[in-house]
This record gives sequence, structure tokens and C-alpha cells, in this order.
Amino acid sequence: MSAEDNKAIISHFYEEVDKGNLDVADEISATNCVFHFPGGEDLLGPEGYKEQVAPFVTAFPDLKHIHEDMIAEGDKVVAHGTVRGTHEGEFMGIAPTGKQVMFTGVGIFRIAEGKFIEAWIEFDRLGLMQQLGMELKPKEVEK
Repeated sequence: MSAEDNKAIISHFYEEVDKGNLDVADEISATNCVFHFPGGEDLLGPEGYKEQVAPFVTAFPDLKHIHEDMIAEGDKVVAHGTVRGTHEGEFMGIAPTGKQVMFTGVGIFRIAEGKFIEAWIEFDRLGLMQQLGMELKPKEVEK
């Protein structure tokens, strides 16, 4: 597949996720795809992706990915952008606040035969949690 074909796969994927359609992962992810998310263990296949992302879609039903950059070369696509949404459902123990949030993120996707076979997802989780009212407390340093 061409670089443009691979970019179209990523665009379609995020459009469907923004509609709340996490089943798009079944269509676009290989069953043995490895998803690497920050701060956690690697997740396998479409079910792993859905498990990680479902809380976002539930808590932010108007979730919207805005791509500022999408670069493709060979079997990889890098998508950089902003995610916006309204906090209308519980998220990581935080009751709905009604706040509009915005955070940035980068996804690197490796694609073969029209499906994700590996993906690295990084986003500003700390910035998101601060927008929801999480307080930062300095960690005590052992002497």
C-alpha cells in the first residue's frame, strides 16, 4: 500500500473513534497487533485497544481528534494532533465536571496489508488530569 493509502487508514480510524465506534479496531487492527500506551503494559489486538480507549469515549462522548501533522513513509504513519472533548462521564475516578478539555498526542502506526500491526500512542495525560482538577503534590525524596 502507498503512504497515502496508509494515511487514509489512520484518518478513517480516528473519524470512527470520534463517532464512538471502537469496533473500527476490529476492522483495522491485526489480531496480534501490539498497542503501546504510556504508563502501562502493552495491549494486544483490537480488544486491547478498545479496553484502553473505551473510558475516554465514555467520559468524553464528543471526543474529537484534530490532526495537525500526518507523515507517512514506508509502512509507518505518524499522526500528531490535538484531542478535544467535554468531560460528561466518570474518568479515572473523577466525576463528570462538564469541563471542556484539550490535550495533545502523537501516534505512530506500523501498517501491513491495510491493518495496524503495531502502534505507539503518547499523549499529555498529566495535562488532561490537571484540566479535570487533579492536584499535583510533590513526591517526597528519600535521603
